[in-house]
Amino acid sequence: MVLGSEGRREGSAPLSTEPELFTKSRVMNFPRTVLAGHGVLGELGRVCERLGYPRRGILITGERTRLVAGDRALGVLAGSGFEVRMELAGEATLEESQRLSDRIGSEGGGFVVGVGGGSKIDLAKMAAAHCRVPFVSVPTSASHDGISSPRVSLRGNREAFSVEAAVPDAIVADTAVLAQAPYRSLASGCADVISNVTAVLDWRLAHRVKNEEFSSTGAALAEYASAEILEQAATIRAGTEESVWVAIRPIIMSGISMSISGSSRPSSGSEHLFAHALERIAPGRAMHGELVGVGTIMMAYLHGIDWKHLREALQRIGAPVTAAELSVNKSDVVAALVNAHALRPERYTILGDRGLAPEAAERLASTTGVA
Repeated sequence: MVLGSEGRREGSAPLSTEPELFTKSRVMNFPRTVLAGHGVLGELGRVCERLGYPRRGILITGERTRLVAGDRALGVLAGSGFEVRMELAGEATLEESQRLSDRIGSEGGGFVVGVGGGSKIDLAKMAAAHCRVPFVSVPTSASHDGISSPRVSLRGNREAFSVEAAVPDAIVADTAVLAQAPYRSLASGCADVISNVTAVLDWRLAHRVKNEEFSSTGAALAEYASAEILEQAATIRAGTEESVWVAIRPIIMSGISMSISGSSRPSSGSEHLFAHALERIAPGRAMHGELVGVGTIMMAYLHGIDWKHLREALQRIGAPVTAAELSVNKSDVVAALVNAHALRPERYTILGDRGLAPEAAERLASTTGVA
């Protein structure tokens, strides 16, 4: 090898002495204010004032949630000098989201307050994102971590899909209001957060096998949220506002972990793929968190961790742990396990690229006592 006078091979390009330019970047949006506790709905007006919101806004709620908290929220805002018009929302569909966006645009609402359960919060979140206005989340039930996450689940062309939407500027979670919701909703929300255990394991696996980008901070927050629910499982029971108080903070943190990560990865893995597949096969039988909880038991088994501990925690909380409790049969569970990996082929999980064979799926459902 002959080197030229500049210390390089003759005929080759000069060796660069400049360091390689670092170009990574990420946007992380978080709620600016989180109020959780008894009676905090009465602070909604002051929250909007502190956030510097314009005087005109839109409150999105449903027929039932209007009676639970929507009317009161409207009164609280009016008492603080805000001119807010109520818009009653229908089912969480792409069409309804567009209708609400059009109404916000025509009314000139400067901010959106979503009052309701998961579907109404999702619609408000999506409409706010479309119209590029700030959004406040006022949950009336805690059935999943969507009250704080930047993701929404909508239906379009007869299928549900998850997309990015607005991160709430503020969350006002009144435990007195949340305690009025059926306990089943809270148990479902707790099951959804417990599923972070397998979601993060899937994410770590994808990082090792596929070199997928990984956020240790987002993963740690998601794991912390699930650990909180698991530790307090024996104290979470029906009929007490204190149970809502114990569960609501981890549920909120679980949603925020997705904002940190810029992805739903810390809270959605193979157990969510199973849940979505089962919802397609047997729609309307169970709540989202209930399906996810059962999926978590089986995915924990595949990961080789203590799946019995997770199953026992779900049972203590009162969440389903069997196919019968989900109102589905064994063949439904097996079909969902076989097809789950194909729902998001770009998302690598413990199910692998090819998924489970029917025989393996049946054995998994039987071994874990799911079916």
